[in-house]
Formats: sequence, C-alpha cells, structure tokens
Amino acid sequence: MSFDLEKFAAECQVADPSSFAVNCEKLRLFLEETNKHINLTRITGKEEFDLKHAADSLVIARFFPEITAGAHQIADLGCGAGFPSLILALAYPELQITAIDSTLKKLRFVESAAETLGLKNLKTVHGRIEELNRQQSFRNRFHIVTARAVAESPLLAKAASGFPCRGGRFIFYKTPGQAAGELPLLGSAWHMTPEFELPGCGARVMVYSEKK
Repeated sequence: MSFDLEKFAAECQVADPSSFAVNCEKLRLFLEETNKHINLTRITGKEEFDLKHAADSLVIARFFPEITAGAHQIADLGCGAGFPSLILALAYPELQITAIDSTLKKLRFVESAAETLGLKNLKTVHGRIEELNRQQSFRNRFHIVTARAVAESPLLAKAASGFPCRGGRFIFYKTPGQAAGELPLLGSAWHMTPEFELPGCGARVMVYSEKK
C-alpha cells in the first residue's frame, strides 16, 4: 500500500492538502531533473521522496501545531536541498522561512525551486552559521530555529545562540538514539518529544528548548 501524502498533510493541518501534494510532486520532478547535473540527494523516487523528504519535514507540525498558524519567522540551519525549508513553505504559506547554508550550489537549487513553485515566503542566505550569529540582523530574530540532518544539537545551539527571539526556541529533527546522546549535553532546559514513526523511515523525535 502506497503512502498517502495528502492524508498525512491533512493530519498536519495543511490547509490545502491536495494542492500541497501536487506541488510536492512538482518539487520532486524539479529535484530529479536538477540531480542529473548536480548531486543534491539520492532520494528522487516518488514514494521515498514523499516519506523521507516531504512527510519527514512535516513531522515538526505533529509535535508543534502552533507552527501551522501565524507568520512565524523560521530559520533552517544547513538547509541543504531545501528540507524542511521548501516543504514547510509549501505547507504553511504564512510562515516566513530563511534557508541558510554554506554551500552555494544547494542554495541556488532552493532559490530556483522556490521560484518554480511560486513561493514568496522563503528566502536564502549564504554563509556559515557562526558568522551570521555575530551579525546584528540575525540576533533575536526567529521564533523557531530548526535543522534536519546537519550536526549535533549542542553544536547547532551554540553556533546559532543569538538567533531565537524572546519566546523563541530551537527545534531539531533527530532519531531517538541521537537525542538520547545529546540531551545530557544540552541541560535541563531541553527536552525530547515522544517518538513518531513513518513507514520505512524509522522512529523520529524532536529535540527542543523551552520557551523563555
């Protein structure tokens, strides 16, 4: 039985699950074509893309439903080929997403994909997180600072320590094993969500800091 991305999107409070699924397929095809010339990801088949890129990016909304409403400022650290940035921008048009990466070719893809999909709520920034953290324009700016498959949570939280605004938080995509090893290093202000499993993807959790 194939994975139903549209149904999963509805469960994640995507306002128009049908259009979201259609646009995800447009994104997949654009990624597949670009991947012939620039190595961005090994995942380009439809079901694997729907699960390991689209649905896995949406999991954050299962744990933090407040992300689905309101014009939250979100920073995606080390956005790579645009996951979760592109998926969240497609799913929740009110979000204002800043996709950050130090690899220019990946950012160029994200920019092109956003233009192809008509996304007005995503912009890219080329640079190293530690250097951007020292810039006044990035300090106390974001409601949510997230990252998926980039680095260990303690390193990311330190590198982007000035990014969250008052009441903002870090939320990182992790496996339970990764989270178990990182939480003792992060301290009592950090927590782990319950586990959630996607078919063929294994268990997922989010490691997050408390709002201040």
